[in-house]
Amino acid sequence: MSNRLANETSPYLRQHRDNPVDWFAWGEEAFAIARQRNVPILLSVGYSACHWCHVMAHEC
Repeated sequence: MSNRLANETSPYLRQHRDNPVDWFAWGEEAFAIARQRNVPILLSVGYSACHWCHVMAHEC
């Protein structure tokens, strides 16, 4: 089941479309919902060519 990253243009974001976390792309929607729910923003930073990220993804 895909999360909301499935339609993003960034290869890094698309590679996380099947994560069990319903990630938001950086933008006003994420901030508005965080304000509404009074929850912190959790930020994931990376790029699609990170070798060790791919290794860890397959080990889990």
